[in-house]
Amino acid sequence: MSKIIPPYVAGHNLLAGKSVLITAAAGAGIGFSAAQRAVEEGARAVVISDVHEGRLAQAVDTLAAINPDCQVFGKLADVTCEDDVQALVEFADQKAGDIDVLINNAGLGGSKLLVDMTDEEWSRVLDITLTGTMRMTRAMLHRMQSRARGVIINNASVLGWRAQKEQCHYAAAKAGVMALTRCSALEAAEHGIRINAVSPSIAMHDFLRKTTPPELLEQLSSREAFGRAAEVWEVANVMMFLASDYSSYMTGEIVSVSSQHA
Repeated sequence: MSKIIPPYVAGHNLLAGKSVLITAAAGAGIGFSAAQRAVEEGARAVVISDVHEGRLAQAVDTLAAINPDCQVFGKLADVTCEDDVQALVEFADQKAGDIDVLINNAGLGGSKLLVDMTDEEWSRVLDITLTGTMRMTRAMLHRMQSRARGVIINNASVLGWRAQKEQCHYAAAKAGVMALTRCSALEAAEHGIRINAVSPSIAMHDFLRKTTPPELLEQLSSREAFGRAAEVWEVANVMMFLASDYSSYMTGEIVSVSSQHA
């Protein structure tokens, strides 16, 4: 079984002339990788949000240095706060001259047996991961519908499909993101807007390494077809396809970025 990581894919101007807004994009996860890929794919403007001020500023500086032709902006925002959501979409539209693509990346995980889980732990995971995605989608749809164009991409998870111990809250939230994607896509299609989602299994990044036991990471990675976890940019590449005009007839789809082995 091959565990070789393929070479990083160069940009092909898939997002030339487009503006992109990505939530939870500071740090080293899928969100930052999606922002980097958007810059590399020729986006004219990229707006990123996060709740970590220092990491956000650093991410903006890093992204701005990649392509001087792409404007990069950052704004603190908490997707659990409706006022923050409204302020973010207003900021993004003003700075980027109307957002073409929204990537809902914000989410919160954790491991806890259901019998030990508090209402607060359950509610926080769902509020960030599912309701936060709904808030951002709702706010952006108001703006995209008036323009009769736009693309929204949600970050789901294979746990929306398959079972795993200690993941009741996260799996329920991600299954909700999948259902939200499918239902909102039908409503948005009437206005020329596409909504799809990616469903990663395990994507390796520094925060995951710090918060997950090595033996569990190895166990989950070994189940994959290639015997390894995905690189975050491999997930971001699929997001770029969904954001681009190459996927113009796709909506309401949940695209697996995984071998789907249970």
